[in-house]
Amino acid sequence: MSLRFFCPSGTGTRYEYSTALWVSGMKRGLFFLCVFFLAGCGLIAPERGEVPPLVPVSHRDRPPLADDLDRASLDLAVQRSMEYYNRLPETREVRFGDRVCTVKELKDSLRDFLGIVRTSDSDKEMAGKIEERFDLYRSTGREGGDVLFTGYYEPMLDGSFERTDEYRYPIYRTPDDHIAIDLGKFREKYKGERIVARMEDGRLVPYYTREDIDIKRSLEGKGLELLWLSDPVDIFFLQIQGSGVVKLPHGSLVQVSYEQSNGHPYSSIGRILVDQGKMSMEEISLKAIKRYLQEHPDEMFDILSHNESYVFFRIVEEGPVGGLDVPVTSGRTIATDPKVFPRGALAFIRVKKPVIDGAGAIVSWEPFSRFVLNQDAGGAIKGPGRVDLFCGRGRDAEIMAGHLKEEGELYFLVKKRQPS
Repeated sequence: MSLRFFCPSGTGTRYEYSTALWVSGMKRGLFFLCVFFLAGCGLIAPERGEVPPLVPVSHRDRPPLADDLDRASLDLAVQRSMEYYNRLPETREVRFGDRVCTVKELKDSLRDFLGIVRTSDSDKEMAGKIEERFDLYRSTGREGGDVLFTGYYEPMLDGSFERTDEYRYPIYRTPDDHIAIDLGKFREKYKGERIVARMEDGRLVPYYTREDIDIKRSLEGKGLELLWLSDPVDIFFLQIQGSGVVKLPHGSLVQVSYEQSNGHPYSSIGRILVDQGKMSMEEISLKAIKRYLQEHPDEMFDILSHNESYVFFRIVEEGPVGGLDVPVTSGRTIATDPKVFPRGALAFIRVKKPVIDGAGAIVSWEPFSRFVLNQDAGGAIKGPGRVDLFCGRGRDAEIMAGHLKEEGELYFLVKKRQPS
């Protein structure tokens, strides 16, 4: 639907906004970069001579399959991937490292895994059964083999269905003139490529940029306002996360989730602030960027407009909703490049997380590992060396997402085939 700066992403959508905020095109092709949920569950086969994104792990090199979270959240996340696979043809092929699987095999893998989770009397027994029945593949990662982990979260903001003196900045639904074009339907060589356009004088032209929408007000007066918020900076970061919860004046909550983007690429405003000498690399953080923008309202819209990408939302009953059109699960959903890794598949991560005290301060970092499901995507999450972890909702989730930028390990699991 990622901050130290990365974002991503999501929500799935998410961009990556981690202290390197600009690390190559943000997440969420979801996000936002418009990627947004590229179709297809398969992987692209590596060209001759290229390093494959996943390689099999020998028995002696397997990591301990320890999990630091509760089984209930894992059970829920697996069921949500099953919901996604149930919508797909069982014969569809999915590349899984050096192996080509069918959707049926991936469903069977999740079904067997879920049985192990539900029936094992101890964590040790669960890990042993998984070790016995599943093949493990490791991501080849970036150069050097490591995978960069960032995080994203679900913000909670105040807002209103009606414009008021306090709530006067809109978040929009997808405009009626928004045209999303799958270029792969026109030429095979463009498979996976997508553009967003609108009609102008009988011609297709790129859709409105952030500057067009926020400064020139190109969508104003068209009845597209979904909700109204008090701070355009909050709206900007809501778009980066891809989803959020809006608390209405009478106290009820409304869940909003990514629906579409304007198709323009994501650009990091953290990078802009550093390039313009307004902040240093060491100062960059979500909190610092928000503070600068709020303290310099005369510069705010100009700085935000450097990121031409813009996200349109929808109201959902249950969310946040990720790239598979199923809800993501706190701590259990990851976003990866859908061109590289099998969507919906079972994965395992090993990385470090912050230890947060009661005052919201990070007191240390500790290693952890857990099973996760590959259920989201993001514009800045590209290649085999990037993962965005959904950290959930609330203060600690925001702190973790805002500071997670760690090298770690990513594995995918699939049920072993029986000898014929």
